[in-house]
Amino acid sequence: MTLQHSSAYATTAGVPALPPVPARTQAAAIAPVLRDLRGRAGRSPRSLTFGAGDVVVVSGLPGSGKSTLIRRAASASRIDSQDTRDRWDTRMPRFLPYAVYRPFVRYMHYVGLRRALRSGESVVVHDCGTQAWVRRWLAREARRRGSALHLVLLDVAPKVARQGQRERGRGVSGYAFARHRRATARLISDAESGLLPAGCSAAVLLDRAAATTLTRMGFAATESPEPPLLP
Repeated sequence: MTLQHSSAYATTAGVPALPPVPARTQAAAIAPVLRDLRGRAGRSPRSLTFGAGDVVVVSGLPGSGKSTLIRRAASASRIDSQDTRDRWDTRMPRFLPYAVYRPFVRYMHYVGLRRALRSGESVVVHDCGTQAWVRRWLAREARRRGSALHLVLLDVAPKVARQGQRERGRGVSGYAFARHRRATARLISDAESGLLPAGCSAAVLLDRAAATTLTRMGFAATESPEPPLLP
């Protein structure tokens, strides 16, 4: 694991591109990297660039800003369970509680995710953090098509995340939030210790200020895939 603290990127100037390397060679030759962009008071990069065809997983507490970040910054196909829920909410009778059709919404979310992964295109995925099997699935699919899996972790205080839930008018139960807290804390702690989920090539740690500053999560051109850069 290579640890790159926030001081490694003191400005938002562009970082020179490394020579193109085939995706399968990258996966075998490049050690996992953690890029910590927390604690920079908004003086962090405005853009993240990943290799063409890579899979990027955005994880963090409910209310931490995952969906907001994905909608604002993702330049590739985005798969967000919240988008799936919103689509089906408009089709269901208002008197019908979400709990009734939640299993169907989750099924449709995973159908859309499988379709996006099988397309071979770059994709940004919303991850709640509690479903480790989803990350294992994403890692397998990334290996299958010769690309890399990246983790973008939002490190946001629980109180701030709770406020984010209130602002969007949609929250989770205390029990569910506790599960999310444990899962997210474990992901962040493991990353800080040099441990990434199996099959994950790199991780980026963002606090609220860094996430707000970030305006683009893009991907290199298909003909010349590159390791993730932070212009």
